[in-house]
Amino acid sequence: MSRLFATDDREGGAFQINSAPRYFKMYEQVIARLPHSMIERAAGELLVAYEQNRTIFLFGNGGSAALASHFACDLGKGTVRIGERQKRFRVLALTDNLPLLTAWANDSSYADVFAQQLQNFVEPRDVVFAISGSGNSPNILRALDVARKAGALNIGLTGFGGGKMKNLCDPCIVIPSENMQIIEDLHLSVTHAIFSVVRHRLHKNTASELVVGASSAD
Repeated sequence: MSRLFATDDREGGAFQINSAPRYFKMYEQVIARLPHSMIERAAGELLVAYEQNRTIFLFGNGGSAALASHFACDLGKGTVRIGERQKRFRVLALTDNLPLLTAWANDSSYADVFAQQLQNFVEPRDVVFAISGSGNSPNILRALDVARKAGALNIGLTGFGGGKMKNLCDPCIVIPSENMQIIEDLHLSVTHAIFSVVRHRLHKNTASELVVGASSAD
């Protein structure tokens, strides 16, 4: 039976790293085990959402909150060809409205900060993209539950075996590591991979449509 985690990455792997080479050796071991098929599925689901004019909601805590905002920027702006008229991604990071986040945290519970925002907007077949290193953050789980009940598609990006969110997401991309720093490093890499695939396919399709349009006009 193959092991899920790299050898140096178990039992508090973060405290076993005593040099830069050791960190990157562990990093290489985890990269070799990345779930590429799940990453491709996530890219495909985002393209479907784009084609169907569905909204994509992103959220996370701490470093994952920063990544949610970053990924929303990549999808919302990075896929646009400046100067061209084109359909755009409908994407929103629920981490960006600080007054609303603090209002829900203060008046209700921090566990509600994403779920309550979703209840204002989420529709069937929208995409909810949750990012959590542990996969067990209460506010992430509560928001995923709200999204599932609304008929949205949940995509997860996590580590540590997937945590509780693994059962609430399909697909769920699990970084095979128990080291939070490596998990967060590769969460960024995964979102950049997804973005790169999505952008390539969008621009390839746009180029094909332009060729077809030019041929039809001849």
